[in-house]
Amino acid sequence: MLFPKKVKYRKWQTGRVNPKKKQVATRGITLAFGSHGLKATTAGRISSNQIEASRRAASRLLGKTGRVWVRIFPDRPQTQKGAELPMGKGKGDPFRFVAEVKPGRVLFEIDGVDDAVAREALRKAGTKLPVKTLVVARH
Repeated sequence: MLFPKKVKYRKWQTGRVNPKKKQVATRGITLAFGSHGLKATTAGRISSNQIEASRRAASRLLGKTGRVWVRIFPDRPQTQKGAELPMGKGKGDPFRFVAEVKPGRVLFEIDGVDDAVAREALRKAGTKLPVKTLVVARH
């Protein structure tokens, strides 16, 4: 599973999104490595477990010739308070790392297999993620 080796701050502030502004990705929106990619169409936070599950689902179909690139990294700590704790007593402990994803961001890329296999692998990988996705191909 992916997580940072070292972090400057153990706990981050939550961060809010202005509902009037349309938040879209400006970086990581084009295919850079592979011939096919999985692009997010909605915003969300993807945990390191979900990234690993979708990577496994994609690479299982590819065989030995296919190659997968993960284009996102979970560097944001998420905290959670213990079960059945009373209110107050400060912020909870970090329990996982997530990657913040905006619409348009390329999450995974695949190369080394034909079109049908690549599309099916990315479709299966997309089912493991909490955001809606779209399979894109290099023109």
